[in-house]
Amino acid sequence: MPSYSFPDLDVVFWRLLAALLLCGVIGLEREVHHRSAGLRTHILVGMGSCLLMMISVIVAGSEHDPGRIAAQVVTGIGFLGAGTIMRYSDHTEGLTTAAGVWAASAVGLAAGLGWFEGATVTTALMLLVLVLHGGRFRR
Repeated sequence: MPSYSFPDLDVVFWRLLAALLLCGVIGLEREVHHRSAGLRTHILVGMGSCLLMMISVIVAGSEHDPGRIAAQVVTGIGFLGAGTIMRYSDHTEGLTTAAGVWAASAVGLAAGLGWFEGATVTTALMLLVLVLHGGRFRR
């Protein structure tokens, strides 16, 4: 059985906390607008992605590709997001929510990797888009 090098508890804590806070802010914006995936969904997706990214790095070590698990997260979250999309005869709802959940998984993956700058800038830009648009073109 291979020997794994686990990160220190403080590293794990800060990465998971970053995912919680960053994805929580995105989820809060969706919650305020009464969307199907809100605060809890975005936090859980982000933290789960963060943990999976840490697991991927641990298992891969220096000899293997840590992106393999991350690639599966991207695909799997796509299916989760698809469940928020509803098609009606004259319009479609839930696309922004689905995209937000998918992007929250990317924020979680970045936090899990320890790339806080990328996770933070992505969160800020996502909020900018969500807040500035604000459903202005909705029926």
